[in-house]
Amino acid sequence: MDIYEKLSILAESAKYDASCSTSGTERKNTGRMGNASCAGICHSWSADGRCISLLKVLLTNKCIYDCEYCINRRSADTARASFEPEELASLVMEFYRRNYIEGLFLSSAVEGSPDRTSERMLRCLELLRGTWDFAGYIHAKIIPGTSPELVHAIGLAADRLSVNIELPTSKSLAILAPQKKAEGIFTPMRQITEEIADRRQLRSGGDALWDGGKRLQYLDGGFSAIAGDEKNSWRSADFLSEDASAYSAERQSGGFPMRRNGGKNYKEVFAPAGQSTQMIVGASKETDAQIVRTMQTLYQTFRMKRIYYSAYIPVRESPLLPSLLTPPPLKREHRLYQADWLLRFYGFSAEEIADEQNPFLDKDVDPKMSWALRHMDLFPIEINKASIEELLRVPGIGALSARRIVRQKRRAAVHFDDLKNMGVVVKRARYFITCCGRFYGESSMEPELIRGLVSNAETKRKKKSKYSLLAINDKQGKAMDSADFNRSIEEESSSAAMIPGSPEECEQGEQLSMFSLSETGGKEETV
Repeated sequence: MDIYEKLSILAESAKYDASCSTSGTERKNTGRMGNASCAGICHSWSADGRCISLLKVLLTNKCIYDCEYCINRRSADTARASFEPEELASLVMEFYRRNYIEGLFLSSAVEGSPDRTSERMLRCLELLRGTWDFAGYIHAKIIPGTSPELVHAIGLAADRLSVNIELPTSKSLAILAPQKKAEGIFTPMRQITEEIADRRQLRSGGDALWDGGKRLQYLDGGFSAIAGDEKNSWRSADFLSEDASAYSAERQSGGFPMRRNGGKNYKEVFAPAGQSTQMIVGASKETDAQIVRTMQTLYQTFRMKRIYYSAYIPVRESPLLPSLLTPPPLKREHRLYQADWLLRFYGFSAEEIADEQNPFLDKDVDPKMSWALRHMDLFPIEINKASIEELLRVPGIGALSARRIVRQKRRAAVHFDDLKNMGVVVKRARYFITCCGRFYGESSMEPELIRGLVSNAETKRKKKSKYSLLAINDKQGKAMDSADFNRSIEEESSSAAMIPGSPEECEQGEQLSMFSLSETGGKEETV
């Protein structure tokens, strides 16, 4: 099998992994080849607006595990291949020189053992960073069960690390992936957090994470919060099950030193772009409330840069999984990304987004609108008297527009006609605010009436976009067959449910290309 046949198999095997982005890295180019600060992911956008790409590939798809949901499971009847580290390193450099890519996303199935596979991944990264002197962006997956020394060495070579949590609860993990243990997943996560904290550059992926003054624990039913008074609860090791041994806070010495040919006074930094993780949605029976609690715990405990949610696509018939005829829960995935945004940038807690009375996110309206409709006693608020925390709770007002409103009302009163120019989605916000004492919504403040008006407006907007798409294609004289048209409509509809990125992350160029979320620079979010 030649190297391009391997590439075809292993790139196809990696397509379900959504956990890759480039924001936050600080790797400097000191005369070497490549530049991580302007690298990105497949068909994405950098901070300066360029379309850039990242080679996303597995080192091998030969796996010793037999996870029910995985296309590369041991029992799957699929083509198998493995790169040699030298092959993959030379392929990355060849593609880089041809300007096909600007970085690498490297993951792998578990061939032999976690350490054996990780050693081969490390060898590939050593060749890129050392022999080829490549300074471009590298995102490396850490395999659960990898030894601390290898995690440390890979972290020095990569810009971002990620350990997939796979499923929201340990119960689901035991059913669908019995060979994987929660301890094996969270031990490298904790080590990565501690090593990043050692260099005093630990930053989470949001600027408004809810802090309830609690330390967190991983229980059999999932994540939950346990009352406590530890300020740095993310350093605690007791979120694992009781029999898990805590990894020492003192970083392990030794490991695998990186070779440097140039000698340009460059010092490797451990995972400068932080860590992320990915969670499969729809393969198991957890409620959205459980998933939201899990994401809150991961952000608070490990200071994750991002959590990615992947709608489960049925790949096999199994009594433990949804039927092959079950469509991927893309709408649910969209809503979870929106809930993620509320946690990170709007100061919401998991209990406010979904609770026992409302275990699933509303399919008709976004989580922020759903929360507002459940708390109509708090509205309307006077826009000129509201604090920024209150403004962030208003549907249609994003983080950027809230700051603009606060700045403006220090100088003069904010009028209703000013809101649109500030980036506020007035069609949503009008039902929850007053401007200079005047209410611009409907005469009735009934939640169901507002829900219906907002849903109808969204449906009309989607239909208008659909007809516009037909008109454009007719005008250009390009006939679309039924399949192409339906695919285009699905893509448009998906984009309508997406949340553009926050100003902070858009400036860093972070963008997703998998399934649901599209973070585009320079636009105000409209939750």
